Amino acid sequence: MSEKDVTRRGFLGGAAVAGAALLAADAPGADAPKTPPKEKILSFNERMEYRRLGKTEQWVSAISLGGHWKRCPFRGEEFDKNRAEIVAKCIESGINYIDACTHGEVVAYAKALKSLGKRDKMYLGFDSCGARSPAFRTQAALLRSLEDTMREVGIDVVDVWRITCHEPGGMHTFNEACEFAAAGEKAVKDGKVRFFGFSTHDRRWIEMMVREFPIVSVVVTPFTPKTRQKPEKSFLDALRKQDIGFFGIKPFASNSLFKGTSAPDDPSREEDDRIARLALRYCLTFDVLTAPIPGLIFPHHVENCLKAIEERRKDDLGPRPAVLDSPELASAADRMWQRLPRGYQWLKDWEWV
Repeated sequence: MSEKDVTRRGFLGGAAVAGAALLAADAPGADAPKTPPKEKILSFNERMEYRRLGKTEQWVSAISLGGHWKRCPFRGEEFDKNRAEIVAKCIESGINYIDACTHGEVVAYAKALKSLGKRDKMYLGFDSCGARSPAFRTQAALLRSLEDTMREVGIDVVDVWRITCHEPGGMHTFNEACEFAAAGEKAVKDGKVRFFGFSTHDRRWIEMMVREFPIVSVVVTPFTPKTRQKPEKSFLDALRKQDIGFFGIKPFASNSLFKGTSAPDDPSREEDDRIARLALRYCLTFDVLTAPIPGLIFPHHVENCLKAIEERRKDDLGPRPAVLDSPELASAADRMWQRLPRGYQWLKDWEWV
């Protein structure tokens, strides 16, 4: 057994929260899961909040790192330096999960973690967008793609294999869904993957997948400051019932929430940072959501996430979270809807879920 294997397996054992019961925290009559001792939480920081990732029984930072790096001005070596700087800042700040959904993102973040020597300080969820191509919708092809990517980036175990599915997911056949689940079961059984899930923009398909395939323990899907829960027949109820870990993409609606570029010297930075904090606080009022996963470009973005948690502790933990009555957020969210690029109009389908 290699030293790498020993180190990685030790991390897997030490980072896991003990207990096999699959507790549904939001189910009527269920006791809320108790946060484990800080020694059991990966990259713990007192300023960060941690939430249980559904039936995985892992505890992840309530704001985690999305894989996208839109508006990133860096290229080449400067880009690699920037990603390593952001990952290091995230670990220092208690952010302990990265969600990478493309091959380029997997390569970039695996490289950053390796350069820092911090692979054991961060949960890494990834896929290479394979299932969006018909050629990668079989168990064999998906497993081959997974293994090729793991070999390329030098990772021996994937924390969350979250297959990036067709948008909308409902365009997959049920047979393809069965192939996805079989691939997940095989990868988990063989020890290549700890937990299995998927990302999609189709709520009906999410409900079917979490109901029919117990191997699914994590979903990744949109969640914005405009998102509301339907009074009846909400897909969020399906996630609660099946105790699914839930990461929310697009909390800033592809940056349509902001006036400026979010760069350190942008004249709108202070206002945009404040709106970003309000948006993250709003998302966290939904206890079914494990974590929003914004893309973070500059170190001050990471610090802004911690400020959002601190403001949440101060103003949002009572019976009526203050952020729900924020006229500034309401106004910004309305402008966000108006600014959505043509290619992101589909986000409006995520207003009532």
